Order: sequence, then C-alpha cells, then structure tokens
Amino acid sequence: METVRSEGDVVDDGPLLRGNRQIQCDVLVALAECRNHRKWFASFAEPFLGDSPIEIGSGLGDYAREWIPLVSSFTATDADPVLLLELKKEMARYPEVAVQQVTLPYADRAEHSCLIAYNVLEHIDDHVGALRSMAGLVRRGGYIVLVCPAFPFAMSPVDIATGHVRRYTKRSMRAALAGAGLEEVAVRYANSVGLLCYYAFTSLLKKTPAEGGTMKFYDRLVVPVVRFLERIFVRPPFGQSVLAIARVTGDGGDQAGDAEADRAAGPAGTAMPAGTAMPGGTAMPGGTAMPDGPAGAF
Repeated sequence: METVRSEGDVVDDGPLLRGNRQIQCDVLVALAECRNHRKWFASFAEPFLGDSPIEIGSGLGDYAREWIPLVSSFTATDADPVLLLELKKEMARYPEVAVQQVTLPYADRAEHSCLIAYNVLEHIDDHVGALRSMAGLVRRGGYIVLVCPAFPFAMSPVDIATGHVRRYTKRSMRAALAGAGLEEVAVRYANSVGLLCYYAFTSLLKKTPAEGGTMKFYDRLVVPVVRFLERIFVRPPFGQSVLAIARVTGDGGDQAGDAEADRAAGPAGTAMPAGTAMPGGTAMPGGTAMPDGPAGAF
C-alpha cells in the first residue's frame, strides 16, 4: 500500500464529498479549541493503538498529535483534497508520520496495528462496506476504534450541513459491526451532558458550533466534570457520541466471509475471548486485560 502521496497525487473528489465544506472547516477549527474534550476522547483509543496505527479522517490533525508520541509510526489520512494539503503541512514536522488520501470504500490492503475513525462513519451511505474496507487495513487481531454521533433525534441542520447521513444508537452500531464481520469488544455512549447541550444549541436554537466563548466555557468547565463522572461513577444511558471498539478476526476482506460462517455455525458457535465485553454492552472494568494485551481504559 502506498504510504505517502505527493501533492500532485491528491485527487479532487469534491463531488463525492457530502456537506458544506466551509461549515465543515468552521466546525473543525472550533473543535480544535476544545483541548479537554480532545484529550478525553483521544484516551479511548490509546490502549489499542499498537505500534503502527492509521487514522481515517484526520482533518487538521488534532487527534493525530495526541497519538503520535505513543507509537513508532502513524498514518494520517483524509478524503478531502483541501484538508489533505493542510494536513500534510501540519504533519511535516513529524518524520514518523505518513500522510495519504483515503476515500472509503478503499480497495488497498495493509497491516496496521489499529485503525481509528472519529466522526467518519456517519458520512458514508454504505457504512458496512466502509467497515470492511477499514478491516482490510488492519492486521488480524488488531483493533478498530470508532466514535460516531449518537441518537437520530439529535440530527440537526448542523449534521446535514456537515454531511451526516445518520446518527447511531448502540444497537445500530452493533448491527453495523456484525454486518462487517467484526468482533465487538465494547460499545457504549460517551458525553451525556454534551448530547443535551448539542440538541439545545443546534436543534432548538439553530446555531452552529463556532470559535469563542460558548465552546471554551463548555470545554474548560463542563467537560472535566463529565469525564470524571462517566469514568469513575456511571456509564451513561445516553451520550452525544457512540464509542465502539472492534477486533479484526479475519484477514481484512475476509471479514464478511467469516461473519457468514459464524452465522451458519449457529448461536453456539464462537467463544468470547477472555476480557471481551458481553453482547449486552456490559462495560469492562478499568484495567481488565483486553485480547492480546491492551488494558481497558474506558
């Protein structure tokens, strides 16, 4: 698989990218201010990164910068040719980082230790096909870490403008993972207060997240409290995001075939690896060993 494209190899897939680019960029810039939120959500992926992860939809590289110091090599990607050029500039200072253009579904194969895709899957009509493409970029036993917006009732003009075609529940996320032949490790909601604030701000007040006081206030004063409560005391029954951790059990594109074989084998079929979250979504205790070693940190 090609690891780095020169600027001349950037393909303008503009017609294939859904949503208003200006609003998308404005939201990315606004979110870049939210340091506490970014560090919180970046921590979800940390136990699963391995040595050579790939991020799908790196945007301006804000999350990538949180993970780069933790790994030997890192691949940052984006589908948008304009963002990709900015991403290359941002990542030029990191010799261990490769930057490439990836648009899902993606035919190439690779052997990355982990794939992270935050706020990507909701943009793609064939999300099961996209998950199979993701699996093709991860070696057997590696992980896929997803964060997606939660609850269809919160679909707002901002969602539409930024190209979202759906928001997820735990049930719909599990169905997508199963359809792609991925082994569920954990699926849960995160940022409970964020959902209420987002719904009020975007659906009731009809506003768009932007740089400035509101975002800074929420990030500096609210996020640390919500993070503490959700980590120490309770797994919320709702949240602004769905967090999903899945394990690649087949060789990339073989995931779908493995899933069909498992279904044909019947419900008695597959034993759960030690430490795997049960299908009902029971949260893993902090420090529980994950398959192949990572400690559960969420």
